This record gives sequence, structure tokens and C-alpha cells, in this order.
Amino acid sequence: MKPLVRQAVLTGAAGLFSLQVWATSLPVELRLAMPAAALAGQAKLTFWGFEVYQASLWVAPGFTAKAFPNHGFALELSYLRDFAGADIAKRSLAEMVRQAPISDAQAQRWGAQMHALFPDVKAGERLTGIHLPGVGARFVFNGQPLGDIADAEFARLFFGIWLSPQTSEPKLRLALLQQLAPAAGATP
Repeated sequence: MKPLVRQAVLTGAAGLFSLQVWATSLPVELRLAMPAAALAGQAKLTFWGFEVYQASLWVAPGFTAKAFPNHGFALELSYLRDFAGADIAKRSLAEMVRQAPISDAQAQRWGAQMHALFPDVKAGERLTGIHLPGVGARFVFNGQPLGDIADAEFARLFFGIWLSPQTSEPKLRLALLQQLAPAAGATP
């Protein structure tokens, strides 16, 4: 094998290895919050042919998909394009309303809270939501805390965007849950 070709092959193999390590290593911000968490699955969201984000679901031991609101877990979104935080909040609220009726007052409150928390994101940046069972949701941006929304119903509907059987993206949901053992109640 020619030296240049061999170097390209070795560089490519090293790149695949580092990608695999990235895909299965617990993010730093979750090591304290959820030290025993494991990767349940990953999926890429595309919309009209545009790649939006790579989603990774990290779950605590005992997690079951059917009862996701009762468990600790984290959903990490690694963005593949730039988005305004206000647009992320608006789309999140629209997806939450698809799952259950929300009063206008509640929608305004949750919309304002998300708008205040969610930053503008650029391709390559990460927004992570940590589900706090019975309490609400904690948000982290590129490893730095953003804040909490202390409302269990908000958390159920927000994370339901990806985990509820009523999600608008059922294939993405199945991919996020793919590594859960069926015996553990992970069936959708």
C-alpha cells in the first residue's frame, strides 16, 4: 500500500473510532446528574431534506418508554444548522400542543420560559434537556447550565415531543429507544 493511501486509511479509521467514542460516551454535564445513565439510542432529524439535529437519549437504570415521565433521563440535541432560540421555543410549544390541550395562559407561560432559556444555536452546538421526575426539566447548553422549568406537566409534554407515542416523528422516537431491552418494558 502506498504511504499516502495508508495514511488516509488510518486517518479514516481513527475518525470512525473517535465518532464511535463520541456517540457512546456520557456527556460531561450528565456525569454528575446521571452517573449511571446509558445511551438508549440516537437519531438524526431531517426536515424536507435538511438535517436539523442529531438526538441522543441517555437513560437511568430502570427506564421504561411507556412510563418515561416517571424516570430520569436526558435528551441531547446536537444541532446541524443554526436556529434562533425563539424559533426553538415556538416549535417546541407547537409540538407540545399536539399531544394535549394547553390553556392559553399556560401556553404563554411556558412559551415565555422557553424563550428566556433557549439560546440561539449554531451548527455543532448542543442543547440538553434533563428530565427531573416529578419536578420538571433542567436545560444545559454546550455543558453550561441554562436553568430549570419546575413544572412536571411541562416536562412530560416537552420530552413527549420525542418520547410520547403521539410524537410527530415516530421513526425518530423508535431510534431513540432502540437499545432498550424489550424485557425492560421499552416497547413503544
